[in-house]
Amino acid sequence: MVFSSAVFLLLFLPLFLVVYYLVPFKRKSLVILIGSYIFYGWWRVDFLALFAAVTYFSYWVTLRMSRLPAETPEEQIIRHRKRWLAIGVAGNLLVLGYFKYFNFGVDSFNAALLAAGFTPMEAWKVILPIGISFYVFQSVSYVIDVYRGDAEIAPSFLDFAAFIALFPQLIAGPVLRYKDVAHQFYERTHTLDKFNEGAIRFSVGFCKKVMIADTVAPIADMMFAQANPSFSEAWLGILAYSIQLYFDFSGYSDMAIGLGLMMGFRFIENFNHPYISRSITEFWRRWHISLSTWLRDYLYIPLGGNKKGKVRTYINLLLTMILGGAWHGANWTFVLWGTWHGAILALERLIGGRGGAPYPRLLALPLTLLMVMIGWVLFRAPNVSTAFGFYEGMLGLNGFGIADTLVWQITPLHLAALAGGWVIVFLAPWRMRHFNVQAGHLGPTWAYRVSVAGQCAVVAVMAVGVSKMIAQSFSPFLYFQF
Repeated sequence: MVFSSAVFLLLFLPLFLVVYYLVPFKRKSLVILIGSYIFYGWWRVDFLALFAAVTYFSYWVTLRMSRLPAETPEEQIIRHRKRWLAIGVAGNLLVLGYFKYFNFGVDSFNAALLAAGFTPMEAWKVILPIGISFYVFQSVSYVIDVYRGDAEIAPSFLDFAAFIALFPQLIAGPVLRYKDVAHQFYERTHTLDKFNEGAIRFSVGFCKKVMIADTVAPIADMMFAQANPSFSEAWLGILAYSIQLYFDFSGYSDMAIGLGLMMGFRFIENFNHPYISRSITEFWRRWHISLSTWLRDYLYIPLGGNKKGKVRTYINLLLTMILGGAWHGANWTFVLWGTWHGAILALERLIGGRGGAPYPRLLALPLTLLMVMIGWVLFRAPNVSTAFGFYEGMLGLNGFGIADTLVWQITPLHLAALAGGWVIVFLAPWRMRHFNVQAGHLGPTWAYRVSVAGQCAVVAVMAVGVSKMIAQSFSPFLYFQF
């Protein structure tokens, strides 16, 4: 089930909200858990068992971590807690590793065997459970936070299970941390103003997905499907994909945050106008903020961060982004994408210092955007050879025009959505300044105080978007594959 579907908008969500608001507060976590399991099981019921097992395992590990007699010596307590930390983190990562990287490992090994002249091995194919990258990361952060003392053990397994399963962010984030939202399971408000704010936020995200991302998607799909794209085809394709990915993913985050508000929760902001960044360092403070802060707190800092000298800092940045790239998908393209970003982050730290501007003022924004789009080619291409063929097109090595077979398929609506998307990218930051966005923090950071006329406009656009959704074919969110 996806947010941008008739079954969600017209059946699941209304029924869930009715039940949710009818039950007393102490029963709301149970409603969230049941509703979220129905939402997840709509895709495949059998993977609910894995989901529930990961949830219980993480909760059980933290209970074991704290169960020692009061008179236990300090050294023994430390060893005991470290042992259960290792079990908790390793267990979760082994689940993620098997389901996400088994096929990739076998395929890579077989490619090496073929190159060496040997017969490839046969192995079963593993189906990737939807959302596993997100709920495993949330489970890992919970175990680590309890070990560090940054979070208390959840007093109720039901509330913890509801947190892990919380359907608005279950499939594609934001990546929540239990320590940030734990108090909201015991004390949160349900007001008409908050519900209205959430409904508007959800509507804006829905329109971003259906009206822009889905409309420009055919352009990106057509251009990336070309074996030898020309200069115009390649650049049109990457411009379209950059808009598709941003409006698709940020639209999902808006919808998730909006749904959370409708249920009384405030989630972390996940985007803060990333395409106006003036460095890749700034880009990662604005793009997928919940993941970038997760990687910083649970990978970069434990590796040593910037506390072990300049060379080690550069290595840590590179390793963090390589692993962040691999988290996105089991493909060498994602490894190279992470390497690209990690190398630039290290270079920017080298030439600009920790907080200095690494590029000339007038070149900073276009240069950063160019580097981001170069990276998106690897992110979108199905394999490395396709990506490098696309780079050849961007350099004009395959000609410059657009094939006649493609021209007639690109409609004025496609081009209008593409142009409109880029206009919004650059105008929205200035338009939203008075909303006091503080992305990356919990709280009323994206308060939609929209006039009555503005709300009517949102409703009208939403109605058009729903009509378009019903008319078009199924269009899942891009980050569902991760």
